[in-house]
Amino acid sequence: MITKEFDTIAAISTPLGEGAIGIVRLSGQDAITIADKVFTGKNLSLCDSHTLNYGHIKEETRTLDEVMVGVMKAPKTFTREDVVEINTHGGIAVMNEILQLLLRNGARMAEPGEFTKRAFLNGRMDLSQAEAVMDLIRAKTDQAMTIAVQQLDGSLSTLINNTRQNILETLAQVEVNIDYPEYDDVEELTTKLLREKTADFRTLLDNLLKTAKRGKILREGLSTAIIGRPNVGKSSLLNHLLREDKAIVTDVAGTTRDVIEEYVNINGVPLKLVDTAGIRETDDIVEKIGVERSHKALKEADLVLLVLNANEALTPQDEQLLTLSADSNRIILLNKTDLPEKIELDSLPEGVIKISVLEDTNIDKIEDKINDLFFENAGLVEQDATYLSNSRHIALIEQALEALDAVNTGLDNGMPVDLVQVDMTRTWEILGEITGDAAPDELITQLFSQFCLGK
Repeated sequence: MITKEFDTIAAISTPLGEGAIGIVRLSGQDAITIADKVFTGKNLSLCDSHTLNYGHIKEETRTLDEVMVGVMKAPKTFTREDVVEINTHGGIAVMNEILQLLLRNGARMAEPGEFTKRAFLNGRMDLSQAEAVMDLIRAKTDQAMTIAVQQLDGSLSTLINNTRQNILETLAQVEVNIDYPEYDDVEELTTKLLREKTADFRTLLDNLLKTAKRGKILREGLSTAIIGRPNVGKSSLLNHLLREDKAIVTDVAGTTRDVIEEYVNINGVPLKLVDTAGIRETDDIVEKIGVERSHKALKEADLVLLVLNANEALTPQDEQLLTLSADSNRIILLNKTDLPEKIELDSLPEGVIKISVLEDTNIDKIEDKINDLFFENAGLVEQDATYLSNSRHIALIEQALEALDAVNTGLDNGMPVDLVQVDMTRTWEILGEITGDAAPDELITQLFSQFCLGK
């Protein structure tokens, strides 16, 4: 594919901060020429592609840094343009100095996600693969990383493209039947063809949509609220799961006065743990705000860990929390089982888990329960499966299914086949928005604006 001609962009591609190495990246038709203006050591235009070259970055007689410069010539690059990557020492000052020098010599500051956007516009990848790049960067667990890599390799693209091709062939066959009828019952045969193909497409998309719940959880994580009355061990549980003392733990009720959020990897599932302020009546203004936020966290949570004290009888506050969380995906944890048990077990729902955070007892059973609630004991990621994990993709698949339902409704109502084809064509167009073949420019611009600068 012939790449489009764009101006040359530059950006820092590694996180700002102190580190051993930082990378300043250039991409565009003048990338090598601009880099040559500031690099001493070799003539980069004469270097072989995909080589690393030692030298210095200089501004006139002033040396900015000792560097290694990677030269990658089009079209075998990420953007399918000439790409230069300057490997500097990883300090904020030196990377900024080099970036500004490149901008003064003819490069333009890259917009967020512009390198990946050029890869898409130049045919290096489709839109779903471009989105997988950001999913890979943001992956919090190895399971989420696996799904992102599969999508980056084109697993979803292949499935969508094959389905669109089959829809196109079906539409073509319908056209042939209408324009060149060989039988008197062509209307009946065409209607039968549309019904059969619509059922096939629907089954395929339904199966894909079934992976959405699992894929979305692995991509975005489960928002998990740890709730309970004060001093039952919520913060101790959070610290235990995080393997660090993130929350203050004391015997004083009301110590946690705000919502604390942290991510933790539980059996390959990213949990956004929310340690809430103990829910109770209080006159303390600050604590009162924390309790209100706890109620909000409870309503918004995908998963609720309700912590009760096994060493005490149920209180009205405990009963209130049991009622508030009854309609949630809830796991009830009886903490402090290292002490004598005083809680009334017959007053609790079935399936409670007895734990002791202090003695690290039965914490692993929380992972098993999460698997039961959200994954039905199936393996989290099947090796060859294609997963939906992106909210945009999920919404488009749902729209495509609605369009297929409209095909069947039209046939049931006796609509002419050429009118029914409009909904089948709509299905083809909707699926094209996933890969970018039918995506509007505004959508593409909006999607890439969410990327980090330098990617």
